[in-house]
Amino acid sequence: MEEILNKAKLWLSESFDLATRNEIEQLISEKSDDLADRFYKNLEFGTGGMRGIVGAGTNRINKYTLGKATQGLSNYLHQIHPKKELKVAIGYDCRHDSKWLSKVVADVFSANNIKVFLFEDLRPTPELSFAVSHLGCDVGIVLTASHNPPEYNGYKVYWSDGGQIVPPEDTEIINEVNSLAFTDINFKANEELISSIGSEIDEAFWQASIKNGTFNVKGRKDLKIAFTSLHGTSIKLIPEVLKRAGYTQVHIVDEQAEPDGSFPTVKSPNPEEPEALQMAVDLANKVGADIVLGTDPDSDRIGIAVRDLEGNMKLLNGNQTVSMMTDFLINDWKNNEKLNGKQFVGSTIVSTNLVNEIASSYGVETKVGLTGFKWIAKMIKDFPELDFIGGGEESFGYMVGDFVRDKDAVTAALLACEIAADAKANNSSFYYELLNLYTRNNFYKEHLISIVKKGMDGAQKIKQMMVDLRKNPFTEMDNAKVEFLYDYQSSIKKNLITGEEVIMDIPKSNVLIYQTTDGTKMAARPSGTEPKIKFYFSVKIALDSVENAVTIEKELDTKIQRIIKELNL
Repeated sequence: MEEILNKAKLWLSESFDLATRNEIEQLISEKSDDLADRFYKNLEFGTGGMRGIVGAGTNRINKYTLGKATQGLSNYLHQIHPKKELKVAIGYDCRHDSKWLSKVVADVFSANNIKVFLFEDLRPTPELSFAVSHLGCDVGIVLTASHNPPEYNGYKVYWSDGGQIVPPEDTEIINEVNSLAFTDINFKANEELISSIGSEIDEAFWQASIKNGTFNVKGRKDLKIAFTSLHGTSIKLIPEVLKRAGYTQVHIVDEQAEPDGSFPTVKSPNPEEPEALQMAVDLANKVGADIVLGTDPDSDRIGIAVRDLEGNMKLLNGNQTVSMMTDFLINDWKNNEKLNGKQFVGSTIVSTNLVNEIASSYGVETKVGLTGFKWIAKMIKDFPELDFIGGGEESFGYMVGDFVRDKDAVTAALLACEIAADAKANNSSFYYELLNLYTRNNFYKEHLISIVKKGMDGAQKIKQMMVDLRKNPFTEMDNAKVEFLYDYQSSIKKNLITGEEVIMDIPKSNVLIYQTTDGTKMAARPSGTEPKIKFYFSVKIALDSVENAVTIEKELDTKIQRIIKELNL
């Protein structure tokens, strides 16, 4: 505790503002338990940026931790581009501290002689990604903590292509940031280098979204849509995109339309959680909507609910959405005779293998990367000779085409409506077409368990869980032998039956994936942004007809529950 106290006392120096000093002084005088969590470590500038609770301290989001990250990034940009006129775009979401923190970041960049384009008001994260390339910037920053609780905020870094930073730049930037002291930060803004942006970028983004997200479909005016922005940024773009595309029956959840970082109507502003979309589902039932759309606060993730065969609203999981969008896009390329063997779709190691099956059925390659959209964006950069059709991951994210280099709930919302409108115009439905997709491939069912372990003790427990899973791997799941163990930390794929080991050519990550002889998969992955460990389950079986879907789904659900019980999770 003495070491933590000494670190805290450093924040009482004149280098820190009065409000910060007072906050720390009060914690020290009260001998607050919170002091240890604020100072037991430095908030890590990881491979995408930072995320944490807002407040004073080294393990918090504040003007000094963000200032240090920005100073390090500024230094790095000057090192690699010593004679270039550097430019940065900065966006922020609806969180309470996002606006003033974005100005702090803008100040530090401008103080380091870097031209700043700062959004005049909150905007979706995908629009920031778009703005970076649209304005020819060297880097982009967005202040957001995605769907984390209200007390969180974060700092994400984008490179000149509009994708989040990846190797080798990420490590080089991290090293530069870690080499600095807080006293090295230059906060003295050069206001002449800071420009406000807004409506002109909105217009360019709307046009690009409609160009990439609309297709030759009928029935747009007949589709009834219920939409919620969950108090976030998508209210700025999605209603207008849908209107411009020709959707006239868009019903907005008014109680959730006002941006508000407290997220007063939901426990969690995460469209992956059924409760988050409940008000939108209620509205859908009231107005007879065909589809529900809901986005997270920074509008990169999208949740979708559609009518099942009985007419009830059913929340789709991210794997189902990804699969439907991938099939629709590839089929459109096929119908337009654009497939020539030089296309690919992107996916991730914890997402459904149904995407791979779908792409393969069209003769299209699936490139699979680590969790996170930065790896899908990197695929586009790494394979310029190939056309990128689309890509997504299980955590409710999709990217249509390459005009944005991050998951994009704005264009994905438009694509979802195109699929639903097309199906309805052909006397079908989004859900019926999903079941059809299963009959053409396999019925896949996925399930996710998140185990939360907070604080110092929690981090250690999560670490130990991964150690145990590596030292004592499961050899069987639901009477099927585990055939392969993929350890992305050691880059080794091991056949547990034969003992054969193969080196995997993929960046290292703390992820384990078990795969059985019957195609069942279980992945374990500590979250990089939240105090939790995630377990992903995927099971599959052939589906001979849509009529048997309910029976088959129950069978798969039961199988997943057997496995969870068997593994004591």
